[in-house]
Amino acid sequence: MLKNILLSIVIFAVVLIALTFGEKTFNVFAEWLYELTGIAVINLQSLYMSIKGYVLDDPFKVVVALIITAIICFWLFKNNGAKLNEEGTPRKIAIILAIFLGWLGVHRFYLNQLITGLLYLIISQIFLPLAVILSLIDAVRYYSMSEVDFQKKFKP
Repeated sequence: MLKNILLSIVIFAVVLIALTFGEKTFNVFAEWLYELTGIAVINLQSLYMSIKGYVLDDPFKVVVALIITAIICFWLFKNNGAKLNEEGTPRKIAIILAIFLGWLGVHRFYLNQLITGLLYLIISQIFLPLAVILSLIDAVRYYSMSEVDFQKKFKP
């Protein structure tokens, strides 16, 4: 169930990003990349205010993203429910989480590494680009591991 929720969150984020980038492709992407890697989030309130500002500025886009996410998730869970529970899925989910939400340490929390996940949160508050780079390194590490090695090292 938690995996389905996390997958839904990732799908929503990807759809929302796709809708945003489809509007002003290069400029929005460049600004977002700068915000993601150029400055550190001082506290969670600034993150909340950023999200709130985005939702208030583009409520239609958020609603469209939610509708598209619901349709995609319904289709995925209905047609591919058995595939989501196959062996090897935890590794794939960890890779996706490391790419999209790794700077918050979500992939480490998913792998039951609470202290490392908290360390990612602290690093993201102090120096966000380092957290982004470390999470991308983790994604590459997970991708290069075999399923057996991943299962031995991490037991999600």
